[in-house]
Amino acid sequence: MSADEDGYTGPATLTVDGTSLTVEVTLRGNFEPVDGRYHWYGRIQAHPDLTVLSVGSRRPDAVLRTPLGEATGTLSDPDTWGRYRIAGTSRPPFDVPVSLADLPAGS
Repeated sequence: MSADEDGYTGPATLTVDGTSLTVEVTLRGNFEPVDGRYHWYGRIQAHPDLTVLSVGSRRPDAVLRTPLGEATGTLSDPDTWGRYRIAGTSRPPFDVPVSLADLPAGS
């Protein structure tokens, strides 16, 4: 991941309806000045057990935990490749720079 992007790519734990799965995710986000909240979103790589949970079109809430944090988001329908989208607002499950001092050197 480039230093000038907000996000996370890597392993995570997804908990849906009390069942926890180890998954791979790609997450991004941005501050939305219209509503004053941080919106984060991304894809969960295809996972057969996630499909078995019959997530389908229910749009359940799920807890996503990465090594950098934890957040609640909403799952949506899988895409053609079996990847589910997850989205949430407020604190994301990854670090977000909140000041220039938080940016890596050379950014």
